[in-house]
Amino acid sequence: MSQPAPKLVVGLGNPGSEYAETRHNAGFWFCERLARELGTSFGKEARFHGLAANARMDGVWLLMPQTFMNRSGQSVAALARFYRIEPAEILVVHDELDIPPGQLRLKFGGGLGGHNGLKDITAHLGTQDFWRLRVGIGHPGDRNEVVNFVLKPPRREESELIDASLDRALLAWPLLARADWNGATQRLNARPAAPKPVS
Repeated sequence: MSQPAPKLVVGLGNPGSEYAETRHNAGFWFCERLARELGTSFGKEARFHGLAANARMDGVWLLMPQTFMNRSGQSVAALARFYRIEPAEILVVHDELDIPPGQLRLKFGGGLGGHNGLKDITAHLGTQDFWRLRVGIGHPGDRNEVVNFVLKPPRREESELIDASLDRALLAWPLLARADWNGATQRLNARPAAPKPVS
């Protein structure tokens, strides 16, 4: 059975200017770019506990929960239920510690990797069967440093790699929009070419 196209794209992050540049907000960064690409803008939606944008021409909602990361599911479930969007029609974009900066992974369902945003979305939707686009931010190397790490801005070289990966994700959006999940997975999960050495 072929999977439907996404009707809701959720970017995960924390609200507030103090978090805007932090690694944990990679999902917000993608959603902001996608909104610009689709010619729509975010507005505050109290009933959905977040900032929402409706790209009518593309038949997709964009959502950035404003509930803080560990309560993201409250926002996602509110919009999904209101518009009768099924879990399989939801794409959640989030930061991923287990992938180096510059790399992406698109996958359907599966484990939550200890990500508090994904855990809460799963709890509210009652299923893990939704799409995730994992944006690599790298790992500090010490589990005790993880909280500190995700709530800090990436270093300049990491930031450039993450930016480039978000640009690649944006280029793959037309494939996602027409439910070409295989094509999108191949493109997004491919490792970016190594930069050529300067002679």
